[in-house]
Amino acid sequence: MLAVQSAVGIVGLLALTWALSEDRRAVSLKRIAIGLAVTIVLALLLLKVPPLRAAFAAVNSIVDTIAAATRAGTSLVFGYLGGGPLPFDPKFPGAAFVLATQALPIVLVMSVLTTLLFYWRILPPVVRGFAWALERTMKVGGAVGLSTAANIFVGMVEAPLFIKPYLARLSRSELFVVMTGGMAGIAGTVLALYAMFVSALIPDAAAHLVIASVLGAPAAIVIGQIMVPETSDPRTEALLQDPEPVASSTMDAIVKGTMAGLELLFNIIAMLLVLTALVYLVNAILGLAPEVGGAPVTLQRLLGAVMAPICWLMGIPWEQALTAGSLMGTKTILNELLAYLELSKLPPEALDPRSRLIMLYALCGFANFASLGIMIGGLVTMAPERRDDIVDLGLRTIVSGTLATCLIGAIVGLLT
Repeated sequence: MLAVQSAVGIVGLLALTWALSEDRRAVSLKRIAIGLAVTIVLALLLLKVPPLRAAFAAVNSIVDTIAAATRAGTSLVFGYLGGGPLPFDPKFPGAAFVLATQALPIVLVMSVLTTLLFYWRILPPVVRGFAWALERTMKVGGAVGLSTAANIFVGMVEAPLFIKPYLARLSRSELFVVMTGGMAGIAGTVLALYAMFVSALIPDAAAHLVIASVLGAPAAIVIGQIMVPETSDPRTEALLQDPEPVASSTMDAIVKGTMAGLELLFNIIAMLLVLTALVYLVNAILGLAPEVGGAPVTLQRLLGAVMAPICWLMGIPWEQALTAGSLMGTKTILNELLAYLELSKLPPEALDPRSRLIMLYALCGFANFASLGIMIGGLVTMAPERRDDIVDLGLRTIVSGTLATCLIGAIVGLLT
């Protein structure tokens, strides 16, 4: 029954996307059908074919090893605050855990590893392979395919760097798909961090996050081409040039990866502190209002009420939809980092295992207002002549990115 609900939800989410389209008559049903089929078949292969499942399950061992390596570094630098042996007996389990010095530093190591993999020319051929597959199956231009494929591994600003010389030549629809791709996935630098948050609740969490990133590419193209349909021929079908080298040597890659990771680490710490404080203040103000349903009004309850119907469309039972909606609202208004933290803190009875898995996929994207500012700033710097289009399309990408991850959640619900 819940699988049928998810199937209805897939149709409902696509219908909602079509209703938000800027040119409904120009939407190509054939393209959308092919794109949806590609996304569903890819999800079926990655989730149900044993060899592929085993291959992606190996990602969890890799993430565990990276986490252990990071803990070795934090223990050396921060001592017991970084996960080293405690000089005292904790009063209760988990009392010695410090988020800033034990969990968050993994983004430093991931940043360095990502930079090294690009410098050693290991990731670029993989990205090109995904780009080729997207071009052949979904008939997108070469630049769009390359940028969307790059979003599987890097963030919303780094991916367009792969096609920087072509940004000025993209059609309006192609530009929107590129921007939606950035909002419909997460960067590899934070994937391991989010996996650490939810690994106790969801088996093989790291593998599922990788699969979510892969599915984000075709889902972004489907949603992007509905909301801003192509009315001309793709302009970037020619063979693309390789991006400029990320570093001049292995040591240079380590240094640059460390510095980029350090900036990201400080940004994450600052955002967590400020956004948590703002949520507390908003809830304190809302607490002045009369109680509703025997409980105080909070930001989480308001967001849950708004997003609950979308969560129901993904296949989540209605009695759990308010809780799931709160997570989606937090992810959209604040960011996915806080949403995954909230997911990790939920009591076991709040969401059943299937709903938790759907939410892991639905939350796996950068579609929020803070990310929008980062993306607009980066793209305008790379293609100043497209400033008006980038700014005009900006707010829509929060909607398109959210719908793309929700579509993936509904597909996972259909197959689970």
